Amino acid sequence: MSSDTRGNKSGASSARSRATELFERGRNILVGGVNSPVRAFRAVGGPPLVIDRARGSRLWDVDGREYLDYVCSWGALILGHAHPDVVAAIADQAQRGTSYGMTSPLEIELGETIVRALPSMERLRFVSSGTEATMSAIRVARGFTKRDYILKFEGGYHGHADSFLVEAGSGVATLGISGSPGVPSALAALTLNAPYNDAEAVERIFQQHAGKIAAVIVEPVAANMGVAPPAQGFLEDLRKITQRDGALLIFDEVITGFRIAYGGAQNFFHIQPDLSVFGKIIGGGLPVAAYGGRRAIMEMIAPLGPVYQAGTLSGNPLAMRAGLATLPKLAAVGFYDALNRKAHRLAEGLRSGMKDSGVPGHLNIAGSLLTLFFTAEPVKDYAGAKKSDTALFAAFFNQMLDRGIFLPPSQFEALFVSAAHSDEHIDRTIAAARESLQAIASARPPSK
Repeated sequence: MSSDTRGNKSGASSARSRATELFERGRNILVGGVNSPVRAFRAVGGPPLVIDRARGSRLWDVDGREYLDYVCSWGALILGHAHPDVVAAIADQAQRGTSYGMTSPLEIELGETIVRALPSMERLRFVSSGTEATMSAIRVARGFTKRDYILKFEGGYHGHADSFLVEAGSGVATLGISGSPGVPSALAALTLNAPYNDAEAVERIFQQHAGKIAAVIVEPVAANMGVAPPAQGFLEDLRKITQRDGALLIFDEVITGFRIAYGGAQNFFHIQPDLSVFGKIIGGGLPVAAYGGRRAIMEMIAPLGPVYQAGTLSGNPLAMRAGLATLPKLAAVGFYDALNRKAHRLAEGLRSGMKDSGVPGHLNIAGSLLTLFFTAEPVKDYAGAKKSDTALFAAFFNQMLDRGIFLPPSQFEALFVSAAHSDEHIDRTIAAARESLQAIASARPPSK
């Protein structure tokens, strides 16, 4: 099926779709025609989607084609698109004002909700994006410890702040960029990298830079190289190493926060970091993030301390209302059991499809996020993820898209299941995957 008949509106598009026309128009004013690189579909080919609307588990593009969505705004929409209660909260707040630039009771109420869910978070600060939150967490960690080095993990993506664009994952990995021009070499030299799931490598780095590392920042479940769960004891080792050296441990839970479990991966794995970062899920998918942790560390931030960070839209009332409409639903008994059951059924269906088709691949899953790696060996770190056959992934992506299933357009991203995905949706996705994998297997040259 050609890219002009994607989705379930067979034959509804003309030879030249409105999406193609809009994308070409966008390229005249937007860099690459997009406002975030992976949206350009460079890794998978074909014209990018241009979305008109969304509801529940589904997207509709500007040509009227319908897709089951497993991107879910990169995991933030755990309840699905346009949940009625979230929409009502946003609409009501819009009539009261969309931005105050001053404190409102909503910030305090949502902050209290988050702090109650997280024993590690005694004080927090709302900001507008995950990049802003991780950048600020690193700044306060350096201010608190009076040290300059940070340690991250290969393939870990913590936003596009200068310090993080060294051996990064997510869109950086998708586009094959090893670093980024514009990052001063002197600053890049302060970022140390270790393989994910390799505590021994972390030990060696700390021995080489004893007393000089301000913080270790880690995704407790790696999700920006594709999903890679932590090896047994890995997170515990990071906690011990940082405590012994006087460095801080920062959990980047922009993806895992309130998705792996209520609160986040730190609650699931029973480990308390010194600082944590959370993303748009805390605001019902609106532009919001937060960082926080131990009181003594957070009170280094202005106006109480000398570490400066500010933002006009921090604590934006629209996002606060959306978050207050979302988080209580996640706290409901059985919410994560139902969500994870669907994700695991999807995972088993994908594994079965790979086995029956003979297409090589391995599937990693953590809660309701998963990645199908087209690689011959299991993936536990970035080096393993990079062995994936990205051309094979692109073929699978487009086969699924032609069948009305929208997956993340990159081998190095996670697929997300939302509460809006029904059992029928899961069945449909498994059937589409089996057809797609069989089509790929039939098109592959026979092995010698």
